[in-house]
Amino acid sequence: MVCRMFRIEAEVDKARHDLLRSRLRDANTAASPVLAALRGTPGERERPLHVWASDETGDFAGGLVGHTWATWLHVTYLWVDARHRGAGLGSHLLGEAERIARADRGCRGARLETWDFQAPDFYRRQGYEVVCVIPGYPPGITEYTLTKKLS
Repeated sequence: MVCRMFRIEAEVDKARHDLLRSRLRDANTAASPVLAALRGTPGERERPLHVWASDETGDFAGGLVGHTWATWLHVTYLWVDARHRGAGLGSHLLGEAERIARADRGCRGARLETWDFQAPDFYRRQGYEVVCVIPGYPPGITEYTLTKKLS
């Protein structure tokens, strides 16, 4: 497809992906003193944060996968095996991730996304507040973004 003097392509291209990310990062850093101050500090890079649980037999019972960046914990996945739900394991996994993020990494906030059929009420009980609701993402489902202050 040609648009005026530009050729528009839709393809996966790792080299261009990396170039775009680098150029956007540079533009964002130039525009934001906050992001500029992060450059060259430990807070500049995402650091993985994983918390795992095994049951008394050693079987995988649940886990949390996330990362910390710029004084924030981002919870990507939290899952507990159906056999262990209702026993407080999800609260323990989330609490441990928050503790590590706060005490070891200086995080002051946490964020996550969840769907309406997953766990928005669970996260509210853990002190998270809904900051964004996207109905129909994907169609027939509502996505929630929640945040919590870690103090």
